Amino acid sequence: MYLFKRKYLAIFAGLSLPMTSVANTNTTLLAANDRLETVLVLGEKIKKELEAEQALTPGGVTIIENTDLYERNVANLGDMLRYVPGVWTASGATGDSTFFSSRGSNLDATNYDGNGIKLLQDGLPVTAADGNNHNRIMDPLAARYATIAHGANALTYGASTLGGAIDFTTPTARDTGSEIFLNSGSHGQLQGRVTGGAVSEAFDGLITIEAKDWDGFRAHHQQDRKGIYANAGWQFNDDVKTRLYLTYIDNNQQLPGALTATQFAEDPYQAQPAAVAGNYQYNVETWRVANKTRWDINQDSSLSIGFSYEDQTLYHPIVASPFFSLLINTEQKNAGTSLRYNVRVDEHDLLVGLNYGETTVDGGNYSHDAGIRKNIMTRVDNEADSLELFLVDRWQIAPRWKLVYGVQAVDANREVRNTNVQNGSLYNPHAGYDSINPRAGVIYQQENGSELFANISRLYEAPTNYELEDDSSPDNKALEAMHGNVIEVGSRGKKVLGTSNYWRWEFSVYYARLQDEILSVDDPNAPGTSLSTNMDNTIHAGIESLISASFSLDANSRHRIEPLVSVTINRFSFNDDPYYGNNDLPAAPGYAIKGEILYRNNQGFFAGPTFDIIDERYADFNNTYTVDSYTLLGLRTGFTHEDWEVYGEIRNLSDKKYVSLFSVRDTAAANAAILQAGEPRSVYVGVKFTF
Repeated sequence: MYLFKRKYLAIFAGLSLPMTSVANTNTTLLAANDRLETVLVLGEKIKKELEAEQALTPGGVTIIENTDLYERNVANLGDMLRYVPGVWTASGATGDSTFFSSRGSNLDATNYDGNGIKLLQDGLPVTAADGNNHNRIMDPLAARYATIAHGANALTYGASTLGGAIDFTTPTARDTGSEIFLNSGSHGQLQGRVTGGAVSEAFDGLITIEAKDWDGFRAHHQQDRKGIYANAGWQFNDDVKTRLYLTYIDNNQQLPGALTATQFAEDPYQAQPAAVAGNYQYNVETWRVANKTRWDINQDSSLSIGFSYEDQTLYHPIVASPFFSLLINTEQKNAGTSLRYNVRVDEHDLLVGLNYGETTVDGGNYSHDAGIRKNIMTRVDNEADSLELFLVDRWQIAPRWKLVYGVQAVDANREVRNTNVQNGSLYNPHAGYDSINPRAGVIYQQENGSELFANISRLYEAPTNYELEDDSSPDNKALEAMHGNVIEVGSRGKKVLGTSNYWRWEFSVYYARLQDEILSVDDPNAPGTSLSTNMDNTIHAGIESLISASFSLDANSRHRIEPLVSVTINRFSFNDDPYYGNNDLPAAPGYAIKGEILYRNNQGFFAGPTFDIIDERYADFNNTYTVDSYTLLGLRTGFTHEDWEVYGEIRNLSDKKYVSLFSVRDTAAANAAILQAGEPRSVYVGVKFTF
């Protein structure tokens, strides 16, 4: 392991030398300063465009900037989304994979297909056409910005999901400088990224090479990941520009498995014996190519069109017992296209959009011996497609009032073809899904720039092929789509206090009634697989709040205190169900409070405590198995400079043993192996150099 780490350090050092040499030899100090100023201006322009789109949405939208992510340890999507209200994340089973739920989406067989949130990169789909995120989650450090549109507020992304969408904006050489980033810490974590770019008149290009090696805080928990992220742009003229994106990721992870309560009490960081004996793994090799072209027709209209293609190979031994073993070995291909036309006519700001995606999955389910593939049991040949059309009008009906209304049309198809090799029988659930989903909202713009908003919207989400494949019904009849209605009110803005102090806020309250929500439980007869069914009526309601502030401690603002707190209060439950009554839905806590209080000075130094206060959760639909609440304290510090920055972070200072992630059952027995530990006391350091 030590030689492995030295090898990657040498690689990153070697890559950095030519970049440094070129900068020192060919670039004057004045040119370097001009380049830095240009990058800052263009980066700020993109941010303003995202904030303008946020201000046109009558509901909850949160924007993350990646410069904030280099001040703390961000190794997975859960780290990135730490302070986003309304989004519950939990990790523990793997290095990168994170269970995430937005407004109560995906509250079933946790951390499996990851449906409920549409992931996009520069507006182009990463999520498969059937809505699953099973094989890949975005690398958070590969994004310049991330925009999280909660629930029905993702209409402008065309997302037909209960939880909304996350759009990752890719950095380019026009808004990002050349960088070297290294971090290391507890549990053998070593991560490095080298970014280099160039701009030559109409052409620009940027490439990032990254590697991560992680031993994990549990036994049988190791990860080895390598990635390349590249994009190149060409500006044909002042009005037309195009960009090509290339991504390659090779991620290999061991899975430690779940523990019983007794095993957790003995040692929460041990691996499940079956996971070790079966050598459970989650290995995905991915490559992706995409293109996006934008035409600014005139000052009031623009057209953009994009295409993407992604190929994923999955090797996934996941079940092993003396009687049954399961290794999933498939190839998933995703093709997608996106079109956007925006036009402003008088007081109307119209957006017309289209998303279309196709996904195929070929391969099979095999038996295995300690992770070595053996005999094929089931041939898999699945297909899905999805068409989302939408129209939104942002109408300034009065000086301070904006009416936002629109409609989405969805047409989707799902087909599962599983052939039993032994007897030739075919399991073939398939169905078409279509819906018209209207939305109406209003925004009141106050004098100080803050906004009050409200909306009423229809929610809709078709099942994934994984859910169809695991349908608990004994026939081939497909599951119904989830659908319902939601109302939301809230506010966002910034208030200046005096001459140098301010506070910002995002606040939303929502209430949704759903029908046919698809919920899954872990199959006790085949751990690692799930059983899915439609539930008649459920309620998803909550309060989401994000508050940050900056207060000067002296007359010259040389010393400041900057608190930040994210509060989420959830009410996810059955609604007069004939079997479950009004039981709470499992997996998500009743409340989650995360925050920090940082001291900063004008020399770039910062330091302060962090905290997590998490309510208890149920691990089953019958509400018989409770996972305890927990409170975590941490500390982070660092120093930021114009061309370098460094951070240090300590997590879980008290070394508390707590459950982060668990599987969901119908009724969880006391000895059920469903628990996975959260991170123990950990220390991380990182440094970034910008050229």
